[in-house]
Amino acid sequence: MKFRIPNFATLSLTILTAVSCQQVPAEKHTSFETLTLSPSHLEIPYDFSAAVSGRNDVSIMPQTSGQLMTVCVVPGQKVKKGDKLFVIDNRKASQMLTAAQADLAAAQAQCSSAELEYESNRNLYEKKIVSDYMLNTSRNDYNRAQAAVEQAKAAVENAKLNLEFCTITSPVNGVIGDINNNPGDQVSEMTLLTIISGNTEMKASFSIAENLLKELVEESGSVDSLIAGLPEVTLILKDGAEYAHKGKIVNISGVVNKTTGSLTLEAFFPNPDGFLFSGIQGDVRIMTSYDDVLVAPLSSLVRIQDKAFVYKVSDNCAGSVIVDFAEIGNGRDVALLSGVKAGDIIVAKGAANVYDGQQVIFPEEESAKDNKQ
Repeated sequence: MKFRIPNFATLSLTILTAVSCQQVPAEKHTSFETLTLSPSHLEIPYDFSAAVSGRNDVSIMPQTSGQLMTVCVVPGQKVKKGDKLFVIDNRKASQMLTAAQADLAAAQAQCSSAELEYESNRNLYEKKIVSDYMLNTSRNDYNRAQAAVEQAKAAVENAKLNLEFCTITSPVNGVIGDINNNPGDQVSEMTLLTIISGNTEMKASFSIAENLLKELVEESGSVDSLIAGLPEVTLILKDGAEYAHKGKIVNISGVVNKTTGSLTLEAFFPNPDGFLFSGIQGDVRIMTSYDDVLVAPLSSLVRIQDKAFVYKVSDNCAGSVIVDFAEIGNGRDVALLSGVKAGDIIVAKGAANVYDGQQVIFPEEESAKDNKQ
C-alpha cells in the first residue's frame, strides 16, 4: 500500500530572496557540487518503540486462601494447559466438604420425612379426615425441605470447588514467569503467584501520533481499510537485529492518550521457536512506499531555528528556498516535500558555506572540463 508522506512541519512554500548574481572575483571561486532533482521511488522505514508480551499472557492468582504447600514449576519452564502449578493446604477445604456432605444427607432425610407427612395428609384430606390447614402446612414443610436439599447440594458443590482451587493448574500452554512465593507462604485471592506467557504468538504494543494516524485513516477511508492495507511489519530487537518472522498490525486503540496525544497499535508476531519473551523491548518497523519523491543529500539542507532551506541554482547563482522535508531513515538523504520541483538544480554539497546571490557554477570552467573529457 502506498501512503502520502505525512507533513512533519507546516512551513509554507516561500522564496526567501530573489537576488541577482553578484560579481565574484576569480580568486574567490569555490567548488560546489550541484544536483538536478528528479522523482524517485522510496521505501522509508518508520520505527516505533514497542513493548512485547505474550498474546495470551495469564496472571496466576489463587481462588482460595491458605498456606502454599508445593511449588510444582520453575521460572522458564514450559507448561501445557492442565499441568499442576501450585498446591495450597487443602485440609480445611476437605473438612468443609465433609461437613457439607453431611448437611446434605441430613437435609435429604428431613425432606423424605416431610414428603411422607405431606402424602399422608393429602390422603387423609381426600377422605375429609384432616382440614385444609393441615394439608397446606404439610405441603409447605415439604417445599421447605426440598429447598433445604437444594441449598445443601449447592454447599457441597461450593466445597468441592474450594477443594479443587487448592490445586492450581495452568489454563493455557506457555512459559512460566517469575515465581513470587515460596512453600510456607500464606496466600490469598489477591496474591500474584506467577504469570504464564502464552508465547506461541507475541503481541508488540506501540504508540502512534493521533494526527499521523488520522491522515492515514483519511487516505484509506476507514480504520478497517487501513489495517487491511498495512504492510507486514518487522520487529527490531534491542541489539539492532531483525526478528526472523514478520508481524501484522491487527488492532488500533479507540482511545487517545490524553498525556501523549497518541493511540496504541498492536502487532502480532508468530513465535514458533519461543525466541521472544514477554517483557522485552524493541521497535516495530513499518516500511512505507512512496512514488515521485524528490531525494536530496542531507548536506544540501541548511537549518536555522525552526526553518529548513536549500540553495536553488538559477542562472548559475544560488538562492535560498524554504522547504519541507522528511527523514528517510538512512542517515544520508532527505525527501524534499515542498519548495522545489523536479528539474530544479540545488547545491548538493557545501550548502552551509553558500550565501544568497553567490555564483556557484562557472560556465567557462564547465566548458574547460567538457573539452578535457
